[in-house]
Amino acid sequence: MRASLEVADIFRTAGPAYRAAHAGHLSLDQLKVMSAIETCRTAVMGGHVEACTDCGHWRVAYNSCRNRHCPRCQDAAARTWLAEREADLLPVAYFHVVFTLPAEVADVAWQNKAAVYGLLFQAASETMTTIAADPKHLGARIGITAVLHTWGSAMTHHPHIHMIVPGGGLSRDGSRWISSRPAFLLPVRVLGKLFRRLFLTRMMALHDAGRLAFHGSLAHLADRRAFLRHLAPVLKKRWVVYAKPPFAGPETVLAYLSRYTHRVAISNSRILRFDQTGVTFRYKDYRRGGADRQQVMTLTADEFIRRFLLHVLPKGFHRIRHYGLLAGATRKAHLERARELLGVAPLPVDAPPTIELDDARPPCPCCGGRMLVIETFERWRQPRAPPRGTSATGATTP
Repeated sequence: MRASLEVADIFRTAGPAYRAAHAGHLSLDQLKVMSAIETCRTAVMGGHVEACTDCGHWRVAYNSCRNRHCPRCQDAAARTWLAEREADLLPVAYFHVVFTLPAEVADVAWQNKAAVYGLLFQAASETMTTIAADPKHLGARIGITAVLHTWGSAMTHHPHIHMIVPGGGLSRDGSRWISSRPAFLLPVRVLGKLFRRLFLTRMMALHDAGRLAFHGSLAHLADRRAFLRHLAPVLKKRWVVYAKPPFAGPETVLAYLSRYTHRVAISNSRILRFDQTGVTFRYKDYRRGGADRQQVMTLTADEFIRRFLLHVLPKGFHRIRHYGLLAGATRKAHLERARELLGVAPLPVDAPPTIELDDARPPCPCCGGRMLVIETFERWRQPRAPPRGTSATGATTP
């Protein structure tokens, strides 16, 4: 069901003025995202006519934009992705680990998204796999599903990675499964130190190779000495790696992933009001506890759009990645071996996902019957109304 207020409503109303005021300062990717969200599920996208097989009621359904930044398009994408991932789950505890960049590095990331976000994935995943493989800790090859988020609850720039990690892994020779302790995966202080070293060393290498660009207030960081001074505070600062308690079971892992994998900077359900004063929405203030954590904020329409566009990713950049046992073409073989060692029956060959996806077409609002597509129409065209007294099956009705 459509939310009462959506990001699309704000873009359609305030977007033209925002584009005019910031002409020449918006990237092509940002402009494409604005256009996609504004036209999503409108006649611009084309669509089809659905009719009920029982009562003949018909309705028009417009196509979605399928843009990964569109709040309306992510539910279906998440369900499809989750159905594919269910086969990867193992009957072990799963841990949630978060790697966050300090503010000084986040400033650089904002102007170098592809390079620094890619480095964040690389450093965080290598940190986890290196410490996990160390015999002093787990001594196993683990699997990781990593998801990039670039926002805080108030849509400020806050790049961090959420990782879902099985509680254990394969031994070096693949002969046995090594389980982690029940409520402990890896020491977070050790993870934080290695993450800091790997990330800063490689970011300096990017700077020395001329692969970082700096503009505006950060233009002076193009000088190596100025860049080193900028990073000086984080060289000694503790980089916090946050590890949450393990999930209750594989089912809760799927529920968690459904909320996180295809999330965008703000969901439509959090928008409360849009009027002359601006956009009012709910957010979480993590400095508070209990009921006080839920707060309400009002931003001007321009500031709301600016914050939303902060989180547009470069074209082709993958925000969900898999490492270790879950990486690439070897994933299937590694998971089969893990199931064998854990004493789990192998999955049937070519078995369909056990998650049943909801029908993409909601039932008939009049009688709850099944809706069928009776006509499609192209972009920018309107559908023809079906003849009066004709049901979805073609029979004449009274």
